Amino acid sequence: MNLLQRWFSKPGAVRRWALASVIANVGIIVTGGAVRLTESGLGCPEWPKCTEDSLVATPEMGIYGAIEFGNRVLTWVLVAIAVAALLAAWLRVPRRSSLVKLAFGACLYVPVQAVIGGITVWTGLNPWVVGLHFLASIPLVALSFALYVRSGEPDGEIIPLVPRPVVLLGRGLVAVAAAVIVLGAIVTGSGPHAGDADTPRNGLDPALMSQFHADLVWLLVGLTVALIAALHAVKAPQHAIRTAYALLAIELLQGVIGYTQYYLDLPVLLVGLHMLGAGVLWVAAVAVPFSLRKRAPHADAVPLHYEIHGEREGDVILERDTEPAATS
Repeated sequence: MNLLQRWFSKPGAVRRWALASVIANVGIIVTGGAVRLTESGLGCPEWPKCTEDSLVATPEMGIYGAIEFGNRVLTWVLVAIAVAALLAAWLRVPRRSSLVKLAFGACLYVPVQAVIGGITVWTGLNPWVVGLHFLASIPLVALSFALYVRSGEPDGEIIPLVPRPVVLLGRGLVAVAAAVIVLGAIVTGSGPHAGDADTPRNGLDPALMSQFHADLVWLLVGLTVALIAALHAVKAPQHAIRTAYALLAIELLQGVIGYTQYYLDLPVLLVGLHMLGAGVLWVAAVAVPFSLRKRAPHADAVPLHYEIHGEREGDVILERDTEPAATS
């Protein structure tokens, strides 16, 4: 029981597991890219088994089988972290239904992503299905990040920190970021790194798709600059301004990697870094709307005494009375 309390019911447990989920889901984007970039996509030619006769990769399958099976194993890591986050949300005192719902949604979504991965194998790495498998990680990252933020704030009324037009600009920025990632997946489906030497591509012109993708990226950069200017103009809180600047820095770095990989004919290492950048960019974009508002605690919120001061999950932290009781 002590171990259960230490890992799942201590103050901050939900937030820690949610952060682990964000990191793991961005990580599996990178490992999934590694499978494709090393042409290991059919290293395990069956699903859910690796082969008709073996659940795991065999030595005869070589490095390709090991890479593909290793990526499948990481899916179970995602499942374990999602279940841990749900358990922490359920055991939290007081229990908050908002956190339980978010954690439960992530638990349900991970198996869906795994099934899409199986369909990619069944379809012989159809580029559209492979793209869908990558994009399936995007809502899961957003869910995990929402759980991370919500576990650090109360369930009260949302209070905007900036005027509504700036809020709408922040939301529009997230929509454009999502479009950039979707088009990036389409560009990938038209390019050379198919996941297997014999896998066909989606038939679209890679140069044209890359141009559309770059145009959307520049739109995203422009919106981010506009958001930064607006935040300064309305004297927004510093944490909101820092979030916008962080997003802009990630966008510029991701753009440098993207242009470099294009002109160097898509070297594997840079493509992998670009996929990592896509995951980090999405986290930064999703963080923007959360930085533009706060939540007030309910009037009837239950105050808690925490032994570990400084770790709050939206509850009021009350200092213990350390003064000796008066004697008469």
